Formats: sequence, structure tokens, C-alpha cells
Amino acid sequence: MAVALLTLPPEQLELPPDPPPAHRRRTFAVRARNWFRGGGLSAVLFAVPTLIAFTYFAWWPIAQSVLISLQKTNLVTEPIWIGFQNFEAVLADPLLGTAIRNTSWYVLLALVFGFAVPVIYGVLIAELGRWRMTASVLAYIPVIIPPVVATLLWKQFYSAEPTGVFNTIAGWFGAGPFAWLQDAALAMPSIVLQTTWAGFGGTTLVYIAAMASVPRELYEAAEVDGAGVRRRIWHVTLPHLRGVMLLMLLLQIIGTFQLFTEPYVMTGGGPANSTLTLLMLIYRYAFVYADFGKATALSLLLAVALCLLSAVYLWATRKWSKV
Repeated sequence: MAVALLTLPPEQLELPPDPPPAHRRRTFAVRARNWFRGGGLSAVLFAVPTLIAFTYFAWWPIAQSVLISLQKTNLVTEPIWIGFQNFEAVLADPLLGTAIRNTSWYVLLALVFGFAVPVIYGVLIAELGRWRMTASVLAYIPVIIPPVVATLLWKQFYSAEPTGVFNTIAGWFGAGPFAWLQDAALAMPSIVLQTTWAGFGGTTLVYIAAMASVPRELYEAAEVDGAGVRRRIWHVTLPHLRGVMLLMLLLQIIGTFQLFTEPYVMTGGGPANSTLTLLMLIYRYAFVYADFGKATALSLLLAVALCLLSAVYLWATRKWSKV
């Protein structure tokens, strides 16, 4: 019978009639009553305050920033509507190219030297056995130190005097003394070293937590097959960390593009603007030149660039992130 119906032309097929309006109203009423009894109204009432708070503290400032970017304002006097002139002025600023180059250089150094450190340290901690907790605590200590305090401490370490901590260590090997933060070639690598030390602990704990989900049977099977520590890490641990590593790489890229505290405290953007980053340029627009329109315009440009970069990254790694 079903085969026969399929062979009929469409105009000869008899479709069930539409339910009458009264039946549809009754069905809607039943669904509404079931939704109400199932706690739907309570869920909405609980969600409304959160939505209001999120809109007020997140989406409304974003909308305000778009408005400010189209004005010439110092947030004190009456704003003047100037359209896209702030974006044109920011794009024509010669310091923008300097800030982009410095930020990109920092991102490259931070990824080359800083991305692998938490992975290696996390894998080593996982192989330590009973010393795992102690090593985890030692890794996390830099995270609990306030960023400004840690940066000021490292600034003292980078003293250009021969008695400085790093110059003393360099002197043991017959090198130095070096003007770490006063040398345009050494200032950015010095900042990378400090930020890597300050931030790798939290990322390490993420990798340790991810490794806890790897089935122990895989390690046991690898040991039965005669695999050593290196082969277990390469063939068992790292493949299961692939998705987490790709996500952490994206988060690190986004975070490194927003570098501000370390160069601001250590060098102030110098020497000769060699450590001037995009966020420091935004800070100068807002709090040095009192031009919040330009500061907001550059902030929006940076946000759009990071959104596009994230979208391209997620599209390019959508297959690799699957275990």
C-alpha cells in the first residue's frame, strides 16, 4: 500500500486536513500548562535578573563604546559628533604601525617560548608520581602573586647594574652586564620571560586536569607493549591533549594581543617605543591625550581583529581538535 501511494502523482495524494482552530488553541493551552507546571515560569524569573545584569554591564558598554568612537570627547565637555574621523585618525597614526609590530613580535616570542613550557611542565608533573602535588603548588605560586608586584620584582632583577640578579648570573659565565630593559633589542624578550614565568602555572594546571581524563588502560597497554616514557607521552598523552592545546593556544593568542601591565610598569613603552603595545597606545589616547574617541575606536578595531582571527583559527583547526 505504501509503495502504491508513493507511485501516485502529487495531486492525487490525500493529505490529512488541518486541525481546526479550536483544536490548535487547546493544544497550545495544554503545552502552556505543561510548561508552567514543569517550572518554565520559575526558570524565566530566575534568568531575568541575570539577563538584565549581563545586558547592563556587558552589552550596554559595548553599545556605548560604538557611540563614543564616533564622537570627539574627553568625557567631561559636551561630545562632538565627527563620524568615522576617529578611525581615520587612528589608522593614519604612525605609532599604530609601531604598536602592531611590537605586539606581533611579543605574540610570536610568547608562543614560541611560552606555549610549550606549560605542556612540558604538565607532562613532567604527571610522570612524577608522589611529588605531583608539590610540583603543582610550585607551578602555581607565580599566579597568586599580584601582577604589578611580580612585575616590579622582575624589574629589580633586570637592573642594569653589575650587581643586578640577572647580570650577576650572566657574570658567572663571563657575559654582561646587560642593559636588559634599556636596550631596544633586549626589552621585549625580557618582558616575554617575565610573562611566561607569571602565567604558565594556571595553564599547567589545565593540562594536568586534562591528562587526568586519559584512560589508564592506554598507559598500561603501552607499558605492556614495551613503550617507554617518551613513547607514552608522544602516542598517548599528547593526542588526548590536542583539543585542549588548540583551545589554550587560541586563548593565549588573544591574551598576548592584550599585553599592557608588564611593559607599562617595566619600560613605559620604551626605549624608543620598542615595547609600545596596542593596549598601551589605547591608554595613551585615553589618559595622556584625553581623547576617548580615538581610544575607543582603536579598542573596537582590536576587538574586531581578534574576532576575525578567532573565527579563522576555529575554522582552520575544526578537524584537528577532534581526538
